[in-house]
Amino acid sequence: MSTPTPKSKTLATWLAVLGGTLGAHRFYLHGLKDPIAWLHPLPTLVGLAGVIRMRNLGQDDTVSWLLIPILGAMISVAMFSAILIGLTNDERWAERHGAGHGPQATGWGPVLGVVVALFLGAGVLMGSIAFGGQKYFEWQKKRPLWRQRPWTKAL
Repeated sequence: MSTPTPKSKTLATWLAVLGGTLGAHRFYLHGLKDPIAWLHPLPTLVGLAGVIRMRNLGQDDTVSWLLIPILGAMISVAMFSAILIGLTNDERWAERHGAGHGPQATGWGPVLGVVVALFLGAGVLMGSIAFGGQKYFEWQKKRPLWRQRPWTKAL
């Protein structure tokens, strides 16, 4: 029986930044049997399908309006995970993923990963909210008059 090896906080942070939408950081930390890691790829691929639909069918495709924010949410979740991993102090990291080894100084690797994740996550989250809001209000404007709420009509 093999002994578990300690997991690198730097590698886990950068896996979350670069492959977090597919659950790469969870697979690294918890193995292939982690059910939460297997929940990451499907919404990411659904969101990518929305991007492909919009590229092929144009901006008037209503289905892509609904699918693209899912990709934005998955990217934001991955960046949030990278921030949490990177900001975990070394002692707590050693307790959870050190495999019995003492805490090791991690240096600047996780900090740089957190900075990148913060920029990417904030930008994608703001863009997703703006995109979703814009498409919602455009959809409201296009609704026929008979489907509008009667209390919004001027008296």
